[in-house]
Amino acid sequence: MSTADDVDAALTRLAREESGRVLALLARRLRDLDLADEAVQDALATAARRWPVDGIPNNPAAWLFTVARNRAIDRLRREASLRRRTLTAAPDLVRAADDGPMIPDPTGTDAMILEPDEQPLADDQLRLMLLCCHPALDRDTQVALTLRLVGGLTTAEIAAGLLVQEATLAQRIVRAKRKIRDAGIPLTIPVDLSERVDVVLGVLYLVFNEGYLSRSTDAVVRVDLVDEAIRLTQALADVVDDDPEVLGLLALERFHRARSATRTDHAGDLVLLDDQDRTRWDRHEIAAAERILVRAIRQMQPGPYQLQAVIARHHAVACTAADTDWPSIVAAYRQLVAMTDSPVARLNHAVAVAMADGAHAGLAELERVDGLDRYHLYHATRAELLHRAGRPAEAADAFAVAISLTGNEAERRHLTRRRRAVLGA
Repeated sequence: MSTADDVDAALTRLAREESGRVLALLARRLRDLDLADEAVQDALATAARRWPVDGIPNNPAAWLFTVARNRAIDRLRREASLRRRTLTAAPDLVRAADDGPMIPDPTGTDAMILEPDEQPLADDQLRLMLLCCHPALDRDTQVALTLRLVGGLTTAEIAAGLLVQEATLAQRIVRAKRKIRDAGIPLTIPVDLSERVDVVLGVLYLVFNEGYLSRSTDAVVRVDLVDEAIRLTQALADVVDDDPEVLGLLALERFHRARSATRTDHAGDLVLLDDQDRTRWDRHEIAAAERILVRAIRQMQPGPYQLQAVIARHHAVACTAADTDWPSIVAAYRQLVAMTDSPVARLNHAVAVAMADGAHAGLAELERVDGLDRYHLYHATRAELLHRAGRPAEAADAFAVAISLTGNEAERRHLTRRRRAVLGA
């Protein structure tokens, strides 16, 4: 007999791991994303009601698909029946309205959903990911749809994770699905997949970064979004055959995840990399990340995510801060800057140069960085390097700017302590 905890765990797995797969399959067969989503959500609600009484099915995924499929068929039959009755009563009005979307024939839909399907489920999952990250949707909407439809999170969970009002998030999702329907955006896999996968990677990277160092909450690490980003990146890796950049992002995420527990102290204050207790880093996670990175690098197709993973690996394998291979990190950042011309990559390159060659060399590199005037970490970095270069007054001013720009309370406390220390030096 299943315990209440067993049922709760099974329901969570159903929502997180199976609902996106079932939704992807139904959406393609029904050719209606909204109907498929509604059917899956109805089936999940039914599971929450029945499983505590009836027990956990032997095959939860098959149970979810069967119930969701039946819900979709029932709705189509009801709509078809209503249409027939309306057509009998007012045929002229129905014909006048026929410029809108047609209601599918329920008999044909039954056959379409029930007939054997030779297409791999992985293709359906990839189609859904690509749809959620379609270029016609803005980035906030892409993130929300990916977490909701692919990740299986509830609207309330996503709103809490992204720190927006639940009603706002719900409207964002409704508008997105309406735009997909009205624009006729298809559930297809394009011939040139690389560009669209890059967009998906950008969304997953954004979700991970928001979880890893939130811009707008008191906590430094929000493990819920970190774990969701890793899970979704793994799902993408499973359906895109050994794409080196997908593997690079997955390795990067897991290297960072390995030290999440040491990034704050018991009071919730930030602990810098040099001061973290490396004996508490998750060595199993680091080993898994290394294996993934090796798979990516073997393909000899370097990319930005792989380079960032290489840099994260240099930190992860250093037994002490003094053991860090800063010259190799400088070289990796130099390649990253050449690939992306990103101001943040240039900032990190300047930090690495300072660690390898001294504060004055780092400051010289920092002077070449443009476009980060409103980025608090630029000013925090400049403050630290100015302090190390023996310019405390300028360092204190730079810390003050950084404090004014950060939205994270843990970071603000850290920067305030650093400014006080500089002024007291």
